[in-house]
Amino acid sequence: MFKAILVEREPQPYRASLKNLDESQLPAGEVTVRVEYSTLNYKDALAITGKGPVVRQFPMVPGIDFAGTVDESSNSSYQRGDRVLLNGFGVGEAHWGGLAQLARIKAEWLIPLPAALTARQAMAVGTAGYTAMLCVMALERHGVAPGDGEILVTGAAGGVGSIAVALLSKLGFRVAAMTGRPAQADFLRHLGAAEILDRAPYAAAGKPLAKERWAGAIDVVGSHTLANVCASVRYGGAVAACGLAGGMDFPGTVAPFILRGITLAGIDSVMRPRPDRVEAWRRLSRDLEIDRLELLTEEISLAQTLERASLLLAGEVRGRIVVDVNR
Repeated sequence: MFKAILVEREPQPYRASLKNLDESQLPAGEVTVRVEYSTLNYKDALAITGKGPVVRQFPMVPGIDFAGTVDESSNSSYQRGDRVLLNGFGVGEAHWGGLAQLARIKAEWLIPLPAALTARQAMAVGTAGYTAMLCVMALERHGVAPGDGEILVTGAAGGVGSIAVALLSKLGFRVAAMTGRPAQADFLRHLGAAEILDRAPYAAAGKPLAKERWAGAIDVVGSHTLANVCASVRYGGAVAACGLAGGMDFPGTVAPFILRGITLAGIDSVMRPRPDRVEAWRRLSRDLEIDRLELLTEEISLAQTLERASLLLAGEVRGRIVVDVNR
């Protein structure tokens, strides 16, 4: 038997609860992992509360990432005792995920846990930090360098945003952190933000072109915020877009793209090819100051994910939530 958060819709209504499950109930897969830590992400919160169409089949164990130790494997790539982690691939949406003490998945979805990280540290980084690193790598590929000017990070007090601020600052960029939570200003400065901006002016419809300011940006908000960010990026700059906390729409114009030659790079973390995943985690283990993770991280038990999910969706959680699935 093992403990897991299980999302069900039969019998009605939609609900998530802590259950004791039998190992025989696990879905098919080549590798069984004894999960040590998982996380609570925005997508997980939507799955637990039912406030977004995240879960694609029922019943479902949510949890889009996890880290732990291989218990059984029918694939030669992994042996019992290997330390592994997983992000994405529809886990927690279409395949049982990491908010459980056991997970059974395809071998190709796993990557080795970097030697420099413990399972807990890897989940303090989690999908949010992995996504933030993919965004940083995208800016670098498009030629954005520390000497080019300021970088804007929207939704900076959240999981992706806070780690993006820490990463960019460590890499030598001057970072402006945008947030709707002014009480988090000191927290963001401690992570390395040089300036704190109120999100309100960016959240409403703006001009097709604004004053050039940003050499690059990482956006987790979407909608008017993303359109206004693009309108204020300097000539030849780039924006990495990875979220839609403010909406899926993009009410902008082509003006910044054809008059200033900016690039809008979409960042998908779910189906990212393995080489990108391995490189992102290699960079995280090198470029992220691990001691700063504690500033970003709150640890909770498996049962606590049920009430924390609503708080996360309400914007009342900063940084990262690590879930110790064994308590």
